[in-house]
Amino acid sequence: MADTIPVEIVIGLMQAASAAEDADITGALTGVDLPEEDIERIAYEVRRLRATADRWRRRQQELAALFSSARELAQLRDVDELLGRLVERAHDLVGTDVTYLSEFDAESRELRVRTTLGTIAPSFLGLRVPPGMGLASQVVEGRRPYWTSKYAAMTQAPHDSVIDAAVAAEGLVSLLGVPLLAGDEVIGVLFAANRVEHAFSPEEISLLSAFADHAAIVLQTARLLARTQELADETQRAYGELARHVEAMERASEVHSDLTSLVLEGGEAPDVATALGRALRCRVTLLEPGQLDGPVAEAVDQSRRSGRCTPAGHGRYAVAVLAGPTLLGALLLEEGEVEFGPVERRTAERAAQITALLNLKEDALVEAEQRVRGDLLTDLLSDDPDRRHDVTTRARARGIQLHELRSSVVVAVPAELRREAVRALRRTGGLVGEHTDRVVALTADPDPAAASASIHSTVSRAVRAPVLAVGAGFADVHDLPAQIDGASACLRVLPSLGLSDAAVTADEFLPYTALFGPGETRVAAYLQTIIGPVLKWDAEHSGKLLPTLAAYLGNRMSPVATARALHLHKNTVLQRLERVSELLGEDWQEPDRLFRITVAVRLAHLTRSP
Repeated sequence: MADTIPVEIVIGLMQAASAAEDADITGALTGVDLPEEDIERIAYEVRRLRATADRWRRRQQELAALFSSARELAQLRDVDELLGRLVERAHDLVGTDVTYLSEFDAESRELRVRTTLGTIAPSFLGLRVPPGMGLASQVVEGRRPYWTSKYAAMTQAPHDSVIDAAVAAEGLVSLLGVPLLAGDEVIGVLFAANRVEHAFSPEEISLLSAFADHAAIVLQTARLLARTQELADETQRAYGELARHVEAMERASEVHSDLTSLVLEGGEAPDVATALGRALRCRVTLLEPGQLDGPVAEAVDQSRRSGRCTPAGHGRYAVAVLAGPTLLGALLLEEGEVEFGPVERRTAERAAQITALLNLKEDALVEAEQRVRGDLLTDLLSDDPDRRHDVTTRARARGIQLHELRSSVVVAVPAELRREAVRALRRTGGLVGEHTDRVVALTADPDPAAASASIHSTVSRAVRAPVLAVGAGFADVHDLPAQIDGASACLRVLPSLGLSDAAVTADEFLPYTALFGPGETRVAAYLQTIIGPVLKWDAEHSGKLLPTLAAYLGNRMSPVATARALHLHKNTVLQRLERVSELLGEDWQEPDRLFRITVAVRLAHLTRSP
């Protein structure tokens, strides 16, 4: 029968059409009784069928790879890691030289290259594309794929010099960009690019678009999950902060209740530190003004100025205890189980205020007691027998045993600091008060030097100013007035001897004390008798004979050394000494007269010194 083909040949043609490799179709038709044009038509259709089969086979493989990549990407939660993997998978699917992803900022309308694969220029990563510029902006605005086979000759989108330079540095020629869409929102653009001229096929565009659709969903989901996690973390932190705040408020309420009870029940300042430490679960120390040093002193000074609880380093906080401008001490807190926040610091500040109130209350009681003790000291040193007759009994009523007191210390401090000095000495025991513009302390210490050093140290820490303290021992309270007068006389001499901050005893300066005791009028008479003419000359002529004479005697009677000490010419010194000889007589340098003149000059110098 004409125009028929054997079954074997038909089966061979079908196998050739489905074969993965090219087969000889024309050869398979050899021997078939068909016109030449029919054989060519059959061969063409078989080749077309095979091409279609190849395309579908390739499409199946691409879809399999696409879904495999989508499943893998869906398992990622970290956005940065997801972007990197997304670009890597797109690079494998499309097989171009370079693949990169640009993230779109809806507010600025800019695109920024976030992740790349295959690039060599370091400037490409992080490249920013201004709104409306380049192929990427066209993809965003059109929400569909755009491509060019030759970027340099592209006219469909505006060029930007920065973008062109980056593309040229990377050597890119053909580019394909597809949008990453989450609903109607563009979240980025995925690019595939080659370094050679290339016309992208519909299959390539479709494949990259399909991948971008999957990737956009996964990326948006990852972002939402990340944001959800951030919100959950923020909520957790907010709940934690709220719980901590509530706990802090409960502690503050507990401290407030305890402090109120302390005030009402007559508590003392140290009890405040105990209550505060118990509530804040930390160590709290109440410091006296004299115990402040280093970083703690700096923190207290800052707290004193600001009125706030101030960090003192090493997990410590300090808050000043103030009564008006007066510093009564400080609370030092060492952070423990509880982290110090605003509530804890405000609680410490309120505790410092309560401490100040309790200190003022205690000070009021002490001041009243101190006034009584001051009156007792004044009566003890009085010359009036009526004021002294029952002093022992009154002292015993205040808990003071006069027969146990062995040393007296007279302290010189500025008038405005005397009250602070007495306040500092009130806890040392004994009897303390003010007497004739001095602070006087009677102690049981049998060693006047040790008593003077102890009193000096205590007062110095309290007033933070130079302090002079003179100690004197006594066997009986009846000896006190004379000992106090002697110590006070010694205090007047010490500045003239160059001492402004020292602890001494009256016995160390006994010659001066004796001269400046109750018989000071004799000193004046002595000076007039021995060097009266020199003193008169200086008073009438505004002269410098006495200083010159003092320098001469102090420099071993050497005119040269005297001139050097006074910054004068030697002849000037000799002229002044000649005047002294005229006034005192030529024999004034005889040993006996010279000794008495030396003493008189020294006394005159001391009496005229401030």
